[in-house]
Amino acid sequence: MEAGFSEMRSELQSRDALWRRLQLECQQLHTELLKLREYNDMQENKIKHQSSCVHLTEQLENQNTELLLLAQSQEHQREELNKIRNHVYQEEEQSHCSEQERMKTEISDLTEELHQKEITIATIMEKASLLERQLKMELEIKDKLLAKQQLLDFQYKVIKSENTHLKEMM
Repeated sequence: MEAGFSEMRSELQSRDALWRRLQLECQQLHTELLKLREYNDMQENKIKHQSSCVHLTEQLENQNTELLLLAQSQEHQREELNKIRNHVYQEEEQSHCSEQERMKTEISDLTEELHQKEITIATIMEKASLLERQLKMELEIKDKLLAKQQLLDFQYKVIKSENTHLKEMM
């Protein structure tokens, strides 16, 4: 019976380590998103390099996809945790009262930690969505500025041509 508890404890610790890796990956993705935003800010001064903005959008979409995959993985881990929890409950019925309370506390802590990780992932997904919207708005502004700049360039060339013509006539 004690070996069963030890095995379950080991399994719970393994799951917890996996959750910590997932959280670290989420933090890394968030850091990458911040780096992408900084890179995008630098690109505002280089309107003619719009293809890089499109590339950033694709990267952001890829990261959103990765976040969705992480969320799906989280759901699978939650199901596994529920299976383990159910198994632990069955074992606790055959165990001593103090052992039952200790295991319930441990599962409650893991559930709370899982809930916190769900909140973290949801927050990251919201931030990624916001960054994506901001990037799209910035792209639209850049497109408008580029069109305006091209129009001004054209008008400048026309006026320059007229000036040249007037100088020749004088």
